[in-house]
Amino acid sequence: MHKRPIAAIILAAGKGTRMKSKKAKVLHPIGGRPMVIYTVRVAMEFGADPVVVVVGHQAGEVKEAITRNLGNQGISFALQKEQLGTGHAVLSAKQHLRGFSGDVLILSGDVPLLTKEIILSLHRRHIQTKALVSVLSTQLPNPYGYGRCVVDSSGKLLRIVEEHDGSKSEKEIHEVNTGIYIVDKEFLFKALTQVGTDNNQGEIYLTDIVRVASARDLPVYAFCTDMWQEVMGINSRAEQARAHDVMRRKILNRLMETGVTILDPAVTYVEDSVTIGADTVLHPQVHLLGKTVIGRDCEIMTGTHITDSELANDIRIFPYSVLEGAKLESGTQIGPFARLRPGAVVCKGARIGNFVELKKAEVGENTKVMHLTYLGDAHVGKNVNVGAGTITCNYDGVHKHTTTIEDGVFIGSDSQFVAPVLIGKNSFIGAGSTITQDVPPEALAVSRGRQLVKENWVKSKRKS
Repeated sequence: MHKRPIAAIILAAGKGTRMKSKKAKVLHPIGGRPMVIYTVRVAMEFGADPVVVVVGHQAGEVKEAITRNLGNQGISFALQKEQLGTGHAVLSAKQHLRGFSGDVLILSGDVPLLTKEIILSLHRRHIQTKALVSVLSTQLPNPYGYGRCVVDSSGKLLRIVEEHDGSKSEKEIHEVNTGIYIVDKEFLFKALTQVGTDNNQGEIYLTDIVRVASARDLPVYAFCTDMWQEVMGINSRAEQARAHDVMRRKILNRLMETGVTILDPAVTYVEDSVTIGADTVLHPQVHLLGKTVIGRDCEIMTGTHITDSELANDIRIFPYSVLEGAKLESGTQIGPFARLRPGAVVCKGARIGNFVELKKAEVGENTKVMHLTYLGDAHVGKNVNVGAGTITCNYDGVHKHTTTIEDGVFIGSDSQFVAPVLIGKNSFIGAGSTITQDVPPEALAVSRGRQLVKENWVKSKRKS
């Protein structure tokens, strides 16, 4: 089968007023990424080159989101200064396709569930029929709001009628335009200069290229897919929520196919950007977000929330722990009810227990921080025992200061370290101490008031 070169134009300039948001529609997230990312990515996976994204409303933010998620190699941006319709948007990309000869794949930036397989199927039909214009359509039980595909008895597409412009009989048609096209480049831009703005919206409709082609008896076809869910655009918060759920299930199915155990997919949420190794187990109500990477043979238990963190192999996260920007080495155990904030590093075999908070703190190998502790701006060595209620006093009201605790230190419960302070190797900190000065290696440091006992004091007070 002969294949012509194919470029792609992604329409991502609109505001999306039905979203009722100050944010451009294509920036609203599905599965943890702005929805436009999926459309651009599928065009790249399909092999379109170049890929031109037409931006307009919040152009800078849309460019930044695409570049941050996909880089800028093979992607260029065309600016639609005024939103004068889909045809006008395509015309905005014309200069970016100078020197290109072939077909143009046109997609909308609000169709995040679209797959490469659907585009490949449309492309095959486009080549087989030697079409000049191919439109992907689908059947909807309730087609309100969508452009209707008017087809003659031979199956040729005659025109696409928008909701605002359709007659009563045309509005009864259930085959609708998905906004996905493959069009010969030369015909595309010539036709768009001829369609005009004779419609209720006063805009240049991309759909009118079908009417132009049909009037000249050129080959133009609609190819109907039954994958209606994958090709529908997002126009409201309710549609966003439905797409979000479909994407969530796709992500979980993909993970399970690679060897991840998900005990209850109905209540497990993993974003598209997360990677997880085989034989890891996710318990119910786990949330894994951002650029989180989880290794093999881990167990993430109920209610855990992990964002932008890196977990090695063989790690246990006990219930209701929260990790953000943390790094865990193999064999570590966290929680329950632990919080690891950005900059937390937990080395091999270390144990972070219940109601422990770490912030910019490195905890060395085989160290135990088991209960009710805060370590901020701290370096803790190997084989340290941190007693319950220990805190580092790292902030003086102006600057943050570092506490360094060397290997083998034993810290009694309810100890405070007023930073900056250095606790030497194998030293011993008595329970209830407030440490304000460095402690040398192998030393005992105790800082607490002398205990005073007055016998029969309560009895004498009662009498008085």
